[in-house]
Amino acid sequence: MELIQSQLIDPIESAILKLKAWKWRDALKQALNLATIVFSALMIWKSLMLITGSESPVVVVLSGSMEPTMWRGDILALWMPDTFDVGDIVVFNIKERDIPIIHRVIQTHKEENGEFRVLTKGDNNQVDDAYGIYAPGQMWLRKDDLMGKAVVYVPQAGFLTIWINETPIIKYMVIGAMCVYVLFFDDSNQG
Repeated sequence: MELIQSQLIDPIESAILKLKAWKWRDALKQALNLATIVFSALMIWKSLMLITGSESPVVVVLSGSMEPTMWRGDILALWMPDTFDVGDIVVFNIKERDIPIIHRVIQTHKEENGEFRVLTKGDNNQVDDAYGIYAPGQMWLRKDDLMGKAVVYVPQAGFLTIWINETPIIKYMVIGAMCVYVLFFDDSNQG
């Protein structure tokens, strides 16, 4: 009980007392701290997009279609190369679908006009993606369908992301807790 008192209740009571004593400058300082954190995260993400050439430089595997190569919850870092080769693991997005798909290139094709196309398949799937994954009538992926090639693989590191996204109340609790922490807890006086 002492642990709960010292680690949870006392800091909350202290934060409430500080909040009651706030002046407008204190509130502005904490709001600017929160804005700094949010904008820093956005700048890091946009910088990664520029460096990698991918609209989503980091993705989490959400299904079992690439097992046993990759498992649900694995994190992939992407890079957008000029061309893709057979055997590359790529992430693509089908128009009018929100969730990117992670599969392996099984065939490449170059059009007469120089346009590059690929055919993909999940390692754990029986047929290629032209039969059910792609948009109706689509047989190949064009470069603008591709988000990038997987270049870094971190096993099982994305389960927290999956859990937060699949449980909306947890997502709101985590975001709320982060905002409360940034707004109300000031570590600058600790030494």
